[in-house]
Amino acid sequence: MKLFNKTLITAVAICLVTVTAFSQESQNTPKDYLSKEFHAGRRQALRNLMPANSVAVIFAYPEQVFSNDVNYVYHPNPDLYYLSGYKEPDAALLIFKDAQGTGDTSYNEVLFVRKRDAQREQWTGRRVGVEGAKAQLGFKRVYNGSEFAKFPIDFKKFTTVIYDDLSEDASGDLKGLISTFKTKAAVPDVDKALMNDFNVIGKYATAKNIPQIMNFLKPRLSDDAHKNSAIIQELVAKPDSVTLISVKAKIKAEYGNAALFTEYTTALRGIKQPEELALLSKSVQLSSIAHAEVMRAIKPSMSERELEGILMYVHKKYGAEGEGYPPIVGVGANACILHYEENNELVLNNQLVLLDVGSEYHGYSADVTRTVPPSGKFTEEQKAIYQIVYDAQEEVFKMCKAGVPYASLEAKTGEVLAAGLIKLGIIKDAKELRTYYPHGVSHHMGLDVHDKGSYAGNLEENMVITVEPGIYIPAGSKCDKKWWNIGVRIEDDIVIGKDKGTILSLDAPRKWQDVEKMAAEKSIFDGAKFPPLK
Repeated sequence: MKLFNKTLITAVAICLVTVTAFSQESQNTPKDYLSKEFHAGRRQALRNLMPANSVAVIFAYPEQVFSNDVNYVYHPNPDLYYLSGYKEPDAALLIFKDAQGTGDTSYNEVLFVRKRDAQREQWTGRRVGVEGAKAQLGFKRVYNGSEFAKFPIDFKKFTTVIYDDLSEDASGDLKGLISTFKTKAAVPDVDKALMNDFNVIGKYATAKNIPQIMNFLKPRLSDDAHKNSAIIQELVAKPDSVTLISVKAKIKAEYGNAALFTEYTTALRGIKQPEELALLSKSVQLSSIAHAEVMRAIKPSMSERELEGILMYVHKKYGAEGEGYPPIVGVGANACILHYEENNELVLNNQLVLLDVGSEYHGYSADVTRTVPPSGKFTEEQKAIYQIVYDAQEEVFKMCKAGVPYASLEAKTGEVLAAGLIKLGIIKDAKELRTYYPHGVSHHMGLDVHDKGSYAGNLEENMVITVEPGIYIPAGSKCDKKWWNIGVRIEDDIVIGKDKGTILSLDAPRKWQDVEKMAAEKSIFDGAKFPPLK
């Protein structure tokens, strides 16, 4: 009995020491994260949009398996992070429009977090826990996730329950949280793909674009969820404007609460706050410096993956946690694949290399693309295509100010690119442009590289968008062979201002003359040698 007690006491002591140790983070960690005041302000901004007698419920993203018993590095749900600062799995945030309860015990938000566990923290890292969420994130009411099931909340008393996508991939504690919410709030189980299509119909379908909407739905109409949906089948049976009005009304009545979350967070996240702009600026600047270093270091004998490594090294050197999306480093024919990610070409020779790589710094993703000749000099054909793309970008930059219709950026891009390709004899008519320019010129950026934000209406001050025209001419195209396998994209990140936009990515040269000039400079990677593999 004495031995048992001694062992028990020792075990408890070890656990307490471990918990204490994991509670004391190094003082040398970054200090420029979003502040708890920022997150509190965003929660209040959401409340201001919410209807009377409503509650919003946001869950963490699930963890994803990388290989066997190893997970991918966890990426938090951007909306949960935006509204709380919480970056761990197995969590739920409740935000109430109105105060619940009365007097000193009233509250308007509750956070449920992953429980602290000394043994697990020794293996997989520190957890914030209940007390940490109170001290670090500024929440007054915080509970372990296991307490959600018994938490005294009657969701049925609220006129509107607003919620985000309820992950079908959830497991463990997160699955329990979501399941409990579905039961308490009487949320119906809806196939994720079907719910996405409801959102598309509800938000984007009009009497004029019904054929396009039906074409969009076509690949999924044969699955069980869509075949068993009375709403979808009503539209399939009679795809006209009268039916669309009926269908949109039914979607709003049955699933409108889920769509509200996207509507509100899109409105909020589309306009960046000063703290966000500071982090985005840093992410874009360090990415641009990385691109500039590639221009100095690139050689015809190098591989795509070597260039990727240089970019990633510079990102880490400046403190970025990683990349905002899988790096795209494509030479020649690979540059004509929009989302080429293999990056396994061993020798560049002197084909153009397209590098679409942006860092993620404290959650905020840059999105920068440059196109570079490995020899340091553009050929006449490469230069001609590059100049057209550059000219289109310059014209769009002039339009990046508040009050300009977002859609007009695409119109101007098409106008300049088409004129340039016609002049070179690559196309005969502007209608052929999409053969060589198959994507859009701009998207919002922020906590997601393709961030939430409105694409309807006008540009607004403090939106942050990309400007990324491109031309891609794969082998076999109906033009002179001298143009084949030339792919060019130039992408910069812009803060929309009242009178003009601010380009954040100027540390990476854009003009072909400046690219060649930088290519002639020495790189810190010049002369780096490693022993050969045996």
